[in-house]
Amino acid sequence: MDDFLTEDFRQFIAPECDRKEYLEFWLRSFGIPFNEIHMEGKTHIYVHFPSSQYNPQFRIKTVLVHYDRSEGTPGANDNSAAVYQVVKWAFRLMQRTRIHNIRIFFTDGEECGSTAQVENQGAFGIAQVYKRLGILNDDVYVFDCCGRGDTLILSTAGKWSRCSESFRKRFDDLYERATEIARRAAPSRWMQLPVPYSDNAGFLATGIPAVAITVLPSDEATMYFKTIQRDSTIAKQAMAQHRNQVPMTWQFMHTEKDNAESLTPEAFSIMERYLDILADSVALN
Repeated sequence: MDDFLTEDFRQFIAPECDRKEYLEFWLRSFGIPFNEIHMEGKTHIYVHFPSSQYNPQFRIKTVLVHYDRSEGTPGANDNSAAVYQVVKWAFRLMQRTRIHNIRIFFTDGEECGSTAQVENQGAFGIAQVYKRLGILNDDVYVFDCCGRGDTLILSTAGKWSRCSESFRKRFDDLYERATEIARRAAPSRWMQLPVPYSDNAGFLATGIPAVAITVLPSDEATMYFKTIQRDSTIAKQAMAQHRNQVPMTWQFMHTEKDNAESLTPEAFSIMERYLDILADSVALN
């Protein structure tokens, strides 16, 4: 049922919607300040909060959520749900009087990339700028396909990659923080699983730790976990977005089935909790 969704969300997933223009309309209507960042033919949207909401003693938390969608599809879960969730979260952050140290990018071109051509992927250019400027200590969170299900999934991408000792320590520290938030936001309703790459691919390829977070129905997550326990090659298929034997939710990606009717209110509730706890969490630089 999609009766929990608002009319503006339905307009955002309409076939004729200009996604960038509508997203900017949303932000303006909520009084959220933003800038466009033009980079390599893509237009990213950067939300900037008042300086009073930042404290340099603590880590910045960079949040990325892509607003583009696969051509010819509604893109309700991939990735309109997360965009909507983060826009509403940004509005809540604007009302705060205490620090949150959140940076938000709505990214363009995520659907252009692949594991084989990560340099074409939307956030790769942002990651390169981070590396060039020496911004290596942000906690980077990527939210994708967060509108269907009741179980938080932390992607394992990056956990077992061949990398330097420095990257490994920074990634493990970030992953533990992301996991602790999951424990608090969804007790007994979170898992660690291989997940198709999103904007985390560009950061990982640049040597910057990033954790991708998604949501799945519990039965799909459990079945997927059991499947990859039997056959580890299924995990590689999932990371490359091959559709055989992966959760039904991911099989909807890039098809007309990725529509409003596929979404569930439980996913929106669990994401609201995760995002609000993320805003409250702090880690020293």
